Formats: sequence, C-alpha cells, structure tokens
Amino acid sequence: MTSDEQVKSEETQMAAANIDEPIINGTNPDNGSNIKVEENPKLVDADNADTNNVEEEEKEEEQHDTKSDEKVLCAGEKEEEEEAAKDCKDGNENGKEEVVQSTTINKEEEEQVEEIKETSSSDLKDNEKKALIDFKSKLEEAILQNKLFPLAAHTKEEKEKEEEAQKEKEPQTKPATQEGNDEDDKLEKSKQEEEKVVEEKEKTVQEEGKAVEEKEKSLQEEEKVGEEKEKSVDVVAELEEEDTADNKEKCTPKEEEEKKAENQENEEDKKKSDDDVVVVDKDISLWGVPLLPSAGSEATDVILLKFLRARDFKVNEAFEMLKNTLQWRKDNKIDSILDEDLGLDHLNSVAYMDGIDHEGHPICYNMYGIFENDELYQKTFGTEEQRQLFMRWRFQLMEKGIQKLDFSNKKGVSSLLQINDLKNSPGPSRKELRIAMKQAVGLLQDNYPEFVARNIFVNVPFWYYAFNAVLSPFLTQRTKSKFVFARPAKVTETLLRYIPAQQIPIRYGGMKRENDSEFSSAAEECNVTEVIVKSGSTEAIEIPAPESGVTLLWDLIVLGWEVNYKEEFVPSDEGSYTMIIQKGKKMGSQEESIRNSFRNSEPGKVVLTVENNTFKKKKVLYRYKTKMISA
Repeated sequence: MTSDEQVKSEETQMAAANIDEPIINGTNPDNGSNIKVEENPKLVDADNADTNNVEEEEKEEEQHDTKSDEKVLCAGEKEEEEEAAKDCKDGNENGKEEVVQSTTINKEEEEQVEEIKETSSSDLKDNEKKALIDFKSKLEEAILQNKLFPLAAHTKEEKEKEEEAQKEKEPQTKPATQEGNDEDDKLEKSKQEEEKVVEEKEKTVQEEGKAVEEKEKSLQEEEKVGEEKEKSVDVVAELEEEDTADNKEKCTPKEEEEKKAENQENEEDKKKSDDDVVVVDKDISLWGVPLLPSAGSEATDVILLKFLRARDFKVNEAFEMLKNTLQWRKDNKIDSILDEDLGLDHLNSVAYMDGIDHEGHPICYNMYGIFENDELYQKTFGTEEQRQLFMRWRFQLMEKGIQKLDFSNKKGVSSLLQINDLKNSPGPSRKELRIAMKQAVGLLQDNYPEFVARNIFVNVPFWYYAFNAVLSPFLTQRTKSKFVFARPAKVTETLLRYIPAQQIPIRYGGMKRENDSEFSSAAEECNVTEVIVKSGSTEAIEIPAPESGVTLLWDLIVLGWEVNYKEEFVPSDEGSYTMIIQKGKKMGSQEESIRNSFRNSEPGKVVLTVENNTFKKKKVLYRYKTKMISA
C-alpha cells in the first residue's frame, strides 16, 4: 500500500469514527468530570446540505399537491356557491317560511316535552321517584325469580294427595306402638328379600362368567383344528347361545320385577322434579294491569304508586303489602268474584254505585239505615257464614266499582268517592254489625290501597263519634285524613263541595231523580246556574219563553231554604195578565229540590222569586229546559 492510500484510509476511518460515535455534552462516567466533544463540521455541513435538499423537494411536492387540491376545491366551492345563490334567489320567501315553521315546531316539541315532564314527575318528589324506581326493580326481580307467591311451590295435586293421605290415616284405630312394630317387621322383611335378590344376582353373574371362559377355550381349540371344524363350532356356539338364553329366561322374572320397581322409582322422581320446576309467570296482573315493570305499561306505575302511598313510600313495606294482596286475592279467588251469583239481591239497596263527582270519581253509596230492620239484619249477620257471605258481597261491589276506573295513565281517574249514610243506622249495640264492619274496613284498607279518594259520612249521629274513636286506631293516618263528617243540617252544603248538584240525589238536597226522563245526561241539559241572595233581599230568576206553545221545565234548590218562594208567568204583551203558577209560601230548612213545568199559550217568561228575610245569604241553584209540544 502506498503512503497516499494509507493517508486516505486513515481519514476515512476517522470520519467513520466521528459519524458512528457522536459524543454529546455530558459527564464522564468514570470520574464524573464534564466533557464536551464537537462534531466534524465538514461532515455535519454535508449532511445538513443533503437533508435541506430533500426537505426542499418535499416542500415543493406538497405545495404542488396543495395547489392542485385548492384548484379542485375552489371549483367545487364555486359550483356550490352558484347553486346556493340560485336557491336563495328562487326560494327566499319559502326559506323564511321554513325557518318560521321550524322554530314553531321546535317550540311545540319543547312544550310537549315540558308537559310530559310535568305530568310524569311534577306530582312526585325526588325521594318518591327514587322509591318508585326501587320498587319496580324489586318487583321485577321477584317476578323473574318467582318470589311473589311464597306458597307457589305447593300445587293443587300435592294438596289433594296430602289430604287423601290424612283421610286414610284417620280411620285407622291401631295404637301407635302396634303401628310402629308392624312397620319394623315390614322393614326387616323387605331387607331380607333384598339380600336374597342380591345373592341370586351374584350367582347368575358367576355362572355367566364361567360360561364365557368355556366359550373362549372352545374357540381357541377350534381355531387350531382349522377350517374343517368351523361348522361344528357354529353348531356348538348356537347350542351354547340357546343354553345362555334359557338361563337368562330363567332369571328374567326377578329381573323384570326389579326393573319395574326401578322404572316406577324413576317415574316418581320425574314427577317430583316436574312438580318442583316452577314456571315463571311474567303475565301476573292486578285489576287488569300487568305488574312486570319491564312491560312498559304506564298503568303499572299507577298501581305501584297506590301501594307506595299507602305505606308512606317505604319500599319494603309497600312490597310486602303487594305480596300479601296478591296472596289474599289468590286464596279468596277474588279475580273471579265478578262472575259469582251470591244470591244477596236484598242487599242491592244497601250499597250501590251512582253518579260521579266534580273530578270524575265514581260515587259509591252505603246506606246503613236499612239494617234497622231486624229481619234483614238477622238475614245478613245472623251466622258466621252469613257474615262471611256479606263480606264477599262487599268485595264484589268494590271490584264492580274498580271496573269504572281508568289506570291507563296518571291523569286517569283511579279512585272512588264513598258516601256513608248513617241515618237510622243501628247503634254500637249491634255486635255482629260492628265486627263485620271492622273486618271489612281492615281488609279493604289492606287490599285496596288508595282506592277511596274521599270518605264522606252524612247524617252522622252523636253516638258515631264515640264509635269512630274506637275504630280510629285501626286506620292509617292517610285513611283518616280522607274522612269528612256532615251533620243532617249540613248534608247538601257538604256534598256540593265535591259533587255537582245534578249528580246529588234529591233526598240529599240535589237534583238527581231516579229514572229521570226529563233531564238527560247531556251537558246542555245538566248545566246548573248559581245565584246568591243577600240577607234581606229578593232575587227574581227569569226563564224566557219567546214562542207560544212551549213547555218550560225547571229544577231549583236553596241551600238551607228558610225563604219565601213563588212562581208566575209574565206575558210579553203588556195588555195580558200575569199568571200565578205557584203561590208564594215559606220553605222550611229540610225541603227537597223543586221541579215544576208550565206550557205557555203566548210569548213571555217564567219568573221564579226567592225572598230572603234571614240574616244569612242564601245560595240558589237552578236549571231549566224548554221543549216544543207537537199539536
């Protein structure tokens, strides 16, 4: 190698060393001193130049690509802008209308959402909402795991079998000791028989084993003899098979008995397993409402809220109440009670459904004064069986009332209004009635929670307040808060707070008459007008009759009465005379509503005059209708 070549190789080695092992400022790991090594400036400049050239080429390519992309985008944007401009020019007015419509639609949707929120959550507090959610999850789990009915595992067939077994044991007159000895003897005999069967089985197994060994030996001998003795071997084999078959046939009777016993045991085990398997019923319902929360029925919430409210939104207590109600209905077959004919038609006037209140609640009337009749009283409460039948009749009436309710949503009417008339009702000395009413109140309260919106007691005698004090400890505070009491002088005034006048029977100072063919349920014929007559003043109520040959019909009541009242017809023609329909008279405090009619022969008006000479203002309620009489 020449000197020039050696110099070049050393320079290349140095350059390679500088490139492969760059040193960065730091510390020497041997002694901890700071070290600083600079890189070769020539090599660094060359590398930088190469990298700069590459970066410039990449930048130029990217700029070229971006310019081409910008051209394409610009062209597309221009086309879109032109189309948008055309659309704006052509449909500027339509666009404005669409904006207005969209804003109105959004407002309507927001209002609907707000209404839904208000209806679903406005009447429930946060803790009540949480209680409802917990109750639903608990109920869902109980239904899916079949834990609602604790006695569901016992089927009817098992109960019947148990009853039959008990009946069979009852007629036996043997002493218990003798029965025990007989059972021990039976057990010993059965054990001995089982041991014999086992020994016989072992013998048969040994015999079969010997036969198998003999067969193997004979087969080995036959293989040695060759093909000529195959036929004889087949014959021997057939004979041996016949012999074994005969032996098996000899053993079959015992084996068959054993197999039969085993089959019977297997069948019994299968039956038991089938009975133990409980089918999950997801269609459990109450008053026609599915109870499975995941079914998504809003009526489910309505029913569950009744149980929660009855237990002050305590989830566990409400859940136990629901379970008890379902079990009670199952035990007493309440779901089919509407199809039963109890034969208690004489009680139809004791309690019945009639009319609705201001909020649409069906009204249930309970007339306890009917039991003043001793014959009817003994017929209803004379024996325990009769009292239980009366209770069942009362539950049937409750179920009939529930048929009139609406559980479909939270705004539906889901409760009743009860009116309890205590006029002439038997006193607390009637022990049977007192016991029956106490039982009825307790069962209705426990199994029909929150089904009574209000309980109004009218014509309440003095003794009832003492009786109510005795009954009060058995009632919840929520139930007692729904009680309203009205003395005889305040019956009409009290009922009018909750019930329209046209829905109140005339015996309570209202306008409703039985089988009324004059005033129908149409809204225009049921409208009632209210007039206040101040103390010491007179009020004239006019009913126009602009045509002749018209019959006018009217109802009128005055709260508390004690007023002077008269009716007359005043013709439109000043030359005609006024006609008196009803002479003026003083009305007592216990008057029923007045109904009268008049057929005019000329145009005019009917004038009803109410004169109040008392120191209290009077409220007058009236309604009227006109009908043409065909000639």
